[in-house]
Amino acid sequence: MNAFLLATPLLALDAVALDLEATSLDPARGRVVEIGAIPIDAGVVVDEGAVFRSLVDPGQAIPASATAIHGIDDATARTAPAFAEIWPRAAAFLGERPWIGHSIGYDLALIRAECARAGLPFTPPHALDTRLLAQTVAPRLAAYTLESLCAWLGVKAGPRHNALGDALTAARVFLALAPRLRDCGVRTLGEALRACAAQTQAMELHRRAGWEEGAPLPPAAAGARKPAPDAQGLRADAYAYRRKVAEVMSAPALVAPLDVSLRAAIRRMTQAQASSLFIAQTPENPPFAHACGVLTERDALRAIASEEGAALDAPAARYMSAPLHVVRADAPLYVAIGRMTRLRIRHLAVTDAQARVVGALSARDLLRERNSDALALGDAIFLALDARAMAAAWAGLPRACATLIADGASGREAAEVISYEIVTLTARAVEVCTTQMEAQGLGAPPCRFAVLVLGSAARGESLLAMDQDNALVFETGEPDGPQDRWFAEFGARLAALLHEAGVPFCKGGVMASHAAWRGSLETWRTRVTHWTQRASPHDLLSVDAFFDLRFCAGDGGLAQTLQTQARMLTRGRAAFAKLLVETSEPHRSGLGLFGRFRAHNGRIDLKRAGLFPIVCMARALALARGLEGASTRERLAAVAAAGGGGAHDLEALAEAHGLFLTLILRQQVADLQVGVTASNSVEIGALSKFERAKLRDALGSADAAQTLTRDLLFDA
Repeated sequence: MNAFLLATPLLALDAVALDLEATSLDPARGRVVEIGAIPIDAGVVVDEGAVFRSLVDPGQAIPASATAIHGIDDATARTAPAFAEIWPRAAAFLGERPWIGHSIGYDLALIRAECARAGLPFTPPHALDTRLLAQTVAPRLAAYTLESLCAWLGVKAGPRHNALGDALTAARVFLALAPRLRDCGVRTLGEALRACAAQTQAMELHRRAGWEEGAPLPPAAAGARKPAPDAQGLRADAYAYRRKVAEVMSAPALVAPLDVSLRAAIRRMTQAQASSLFIAQTPENPPFAHACGVLTERDALRAIASEEGAALDAPAARYMSAPLHVVRADAPLYVAIGRMTRLRIRHLAVTDAQARVVGALSARDLLRERNSDALALGDAIFLALDARAMAAAWAGLPRACATLIADGASGREAAEVISYEIVTLTARAVEVCTTQMEAQGLGAPPCRFAVLVLGSAARGESLLAMDQDNALVFETGEPDGPQDRWFAEFGARLAALLHEAGVPFCKGGVMASHAAWRGSLETWRTRVTHWTQRASPHDLLSVDAFFDLRFCAGDGGLAQTLQTQARMLTRGRAAFAKLLVETSEPHRSGLGLFGRFRAHNGRIDLKRAGLFPIVCMARALALARGLEGASTRERLAAVAAAGGGGAHDLEALAEAHGLFLTLILRQQVADLQVGVTASNSVEIGALSKFERAKLRDALGSADAAQTLTRDLLFDA
């Protein structure tokens, strides 16, 4: 079974809704007379064709009281197969998917009893009860019958007291509950199972009635030291996750004009020992932005085989492959592999952040990556058309992290993959939102714009317990003007779509849906000037996220202009950097008396106690000194290289930062495997003696970060 099944978002869950009709409401005495099951594929009910329905001969008389409910009498059931005959077929249909039903514990008890009578094996599946889920969402509803829930949720019910009809209704109720559960903090299968188990009073009544529970959940916090990836799901070589396209591409890109002959094109490829040549209308010196297509060795060979010598003097553009397929230079290799596999192509153009072609990538460059299992994560997001498809793709992220960790990758490497996918998901959400707004008559974007990812994703340091941090800049327009109003609607849709797909709303409101995080270039310049020159401490709450900025979608030139302006306004302003540090969340040491860990329920929050002070320090010092560098490690290295003292301490902080990322991500992967919500807290007891010693030293370095920051800012 998928090791990360419990981490699957409810919105994208593959499951099966089940209902039984029986001779009695007492599962100890009842016998099954009908089975109905209907699949839920990636959060969509498959209510046509691929369903299971069968009458069952109970082998005994059906009471009239039961017939009055479901309409099945002795004459109807007598010609049906016995349970022992039908169950193997039903079990094959159900597979290993979670079961969903209304009061599903009753159905589980009936099936267990029938299997015991027939001498058939029965392993309880993970099971979600729509009654218990509804109680989680709305604990004060007057009633929790299927009819009541349908009325409350506005769901169309299927035929009642009909196994397939009730299964269909339960499926629809579950899908209507999913967004409400998400708003209650219950987003995944594991979280939903734990929410059901938390309904202790209802569960006790179920047990007294003889109802069964589904498969037990693994204990929380177990195995944090060694994530247990399943053998089938995590075979991909982590090299593809740990290396960027830029590291293996051929550069600079080989380019020729639109009228180049095939003969001349072949000569250029031969001289450059290249397997492809880009054809462009305006082939100025690379990087160039308007390639029409790519001519490959295979294209040339096919042309000569088909037209012989006449092909050599024809325009190479006649034989090129178009349209041109691209991949970003900063993308992990697995994105390129997945894209080539999906498109069945052997060459990609490599572009920079401004969509300019800067290199070429061929299948020959990727021969090392022979195994493509689990490498389509990036393209799954790239192709997603709605929130459900995005959520289904997003569910593969913990799996990718487990692959890296199992291969010995560092937390930094895994965090870079997570960050890249957040940017990819946000960029795809931008495309979906703009397309929807145009289709709904709201018009195209009124001017050039850029969406920016902020915070940890911009630094390449995102973890699996993330939320949204984004902003929007547009070319011209006043606050609350026509442009701003269009982008306000766009920002609201963007935030909602990302929230549905699996990246929750930012608790601090750092999202383009809020007026404070969108505006024209001029509005942003005024805003940043206020922050750096006249801001009070209250004005700087959450402002630090802005200074970790990464272009995501739209016009890269606007993003670059804004970033350049911000750096110019903050360069040399040590007082502003100090104020930014002072207004950040207070640091709480992870160490107590005699170097003991300050743990809560056996865990310590390493983001607050470790990552946070180091990130704040690196950002403040880089801003004050006008230093380049996006990641915390790059900023610390730049500060050390600039001189001014503290080089040894800065190196220790960089090592501590890497350790915190590794320990947190390892714990998050282990937690998600057992259905526990990912957090930034690490179980101390799961660490080895050596790891605890390293962690103690790292926390000590983090404690000293604030003092070191003040010392270095004073010198700035």
